[in-house]
Amino acid sequence: MSALDDMLAALSAVYADAVTLADARTAHLVVDSNAVVSRHAVPGVELRVEERGDRIVAELVVAHGAHIETPIHTCIGFLTPRGAQHIELRLRLEPLASATVLAHCLFPNAEMGSHTMDAILEIGAGAELRYMEGHYHGLAGGMKVSPRLAVRVAAGARYFSDFSLTEGRVGRLEIDQRIEVGENAIAEITARVSGRGTDEIRIRDELVLAGRASRGLIKTRIALAEDARAEVVSITRGQAEGARGHMDCLELVRDRAAARAEPIVDVSHPLAKVTHEAAVGTVDQNQLETLMAHGLGPEDAIDVIVTGILR
Repeated sequence: MSALDDMLAALSAVYADAVTLADARTAHLVVDSNAVVSRHAVPGVELRVEERGDRIVAELVVAHGAHIETPIHTCIGFLTPRGAQHIELRLRLEPLASATVLAHCLFPNAEMGSHTMDAILEIGAGAELRYMEGHYHGLAGGMKVSPRLAVRVAAGARYFSDFSLTEGRVGRLEIDQRIEVGENAIAEITARVSGRGTDEIRIRDELVLAGRASRGLIKTRIALAEDARAEVVSITRGQAEGARGHMDCLELVRDRAAARAEPIVDVSHPLAKVTHEAAVGTVDQNQLETLMAHGLGPEDAIDVIVTGILR
């Protein structure tokens, strides 16, 4: 089998529609370690990719006013027990464009390695981007995953992101992202992460509501078991008239796990408003008893609750 066949087989195990990448209407990029194994652009989407030694440098541009109906897929990872991967991504939506990006990050056999992504996302005036990143890991827990993003949402634009790492063990996860939101623009950021064993999870989200009547939401859902640790720092800065932001963090711990949540509100305009709520604790006893009353055992009931908060 080719490297492409191997990557698609791994993707098919976790994503039922992996065959979509073979569709001529689907723009895609497939990277195994630091080698490009497949790429495909469609009308309205420009894709430039270079292999630069120990890293991949990619630029993806959606043209002015283009509405890309079929999601753009990126399939990035490695299938070996050890590896190091570094991705530099620049993703730009020109004004009035719209697109959905499904980013699949695959490390099913990794015992030790690293995945680093440095991304710059630019969403032009009146454009809309939905960026969904799903990670799939094995059980070794020897990876270090470090996504770093700088996002600019221009006037009237909309940006929705969802980061999901709920399969397998990551080892160490360090998310660091800053989103600047322009006038009448919207940004909603969601992270859903499961940690177990000795996993360490650190998430830092900074949302800058810089434009008049800008809107923003940071939503974080973390489930920890065994000896896992998590620290979540959510920052929202209200800097303009009519800016509205909210931060919502829920961390569920059991066994010997520990979690910390730090919401930071920074309002520098008298007509801006930012709110927050954070909850860190164990499984709700009433929910647990209700599920057990319906015939579930304690462990199955806990699994149902955990699955519910990570959806």
